[in-house]
Amino acid sequence: MHWQTLITIPAFPELMNYRTPALFIGSCFASHMGEAMRKRKFPVTINPFGAAYNPVSVVQALQRLRHGTLFEEKDLVCRNGLWTTFAHHSSFSHPDAAVFLQQANGALQKGREAFLRASFVVVSWGTPRAYRHKERNIVVANCHKFPAADFERISLSAEETADLFAEEMAAAPLRTWIFTVSPVRHWKDGAHENQLGKARLLLAVEKLQQRFPNARYFPAYEIMMDELRDYRFYAEDMLHPSAQAIDYIWQRFSEAALDGGAKEMMREVEKILAAQQHRPLHENTAAHREFITDLQQKIQDFSARYPFISL
Repeated sequence: MHWQTLITIPAFPELMNYRTPALFIGSCFASHMGEAMRKRKFPVTINPFGAAYNPVSVVQALQRLRHGTLFEEKDLVCRNGLWTTFAHHSSFSHPDAAVFLQQANGALQKGREAFLRASFVVVSWGTPRAYRHKERNIVVANCHKFPAADFERISLSAEETADLFAEEMAAAPLRTWIFTVSPVRHWKDGAHENQLGKARLLLAVEKLQQRFPNARYFPAYEIMMDELRDYRFYAEDMLHPSAQAIDYIWQRFSEAALDGGAKEMMREVEKILAAQQHRPLHENTAAHREFITDLQQKIQDFSARYPFISL
């Protein structure tokens, strides 16, 4: 007997492995999936400017990475003694404007190099709703606790979202684009508005798939709503997936996105990483020294077979 309505996810036509760099960009869900891969030593880059939830901010980040447009003093804003830009997550904020610019542009340069190398771009949208700063006339990735009166709320249609990404996808016809809609519910909009927003994002993905043969979709939202339809799979706020749910969705992603060789290597990596985390009850015993020697030999053997994976 099955206790779930399981979602069938065919393997993607193009599969990821340890030699295919990938960029994960968008909502915090992109960060979760990217971090799961980075932890397993895949060559991934995650949100060079921090999480962004609306499609406008995501595509603006992609444009900046593609063109290499550096951040300048005119982009800076200051709130509560911290300097940042409306393109960055608050984790980038710094009390020194010069230091912020140096760090932001350093992350930009690394992100651009990764983006240009990337065989895959995994995009996670959270909501089609965004905020435009009235004075600067720009859509912001983060309001940084500026007064609500400084912003105008906008909402994108499915067509507008698809059109936003069309230029970026057309510029990289050989790159695989994997889209997903974040399973995190935007409850501030209300239950019905949240559903309408997710529906528009899902329709936008469908439109992109109709226009571009290199567009793929991973059903993270559907997995959370159907396979994991129980509040035990949510965090304490009852809106975000729990760590267990994130791990489960990552497993479903790896089944669809990784090739067979990568899955085998990943299992070896996981065993070695688990051994590295092992904490013996009694150090410096003969058994512990034997364990360390054996582990070092396994790492050496693995590195000789797979020199492109850094443990």
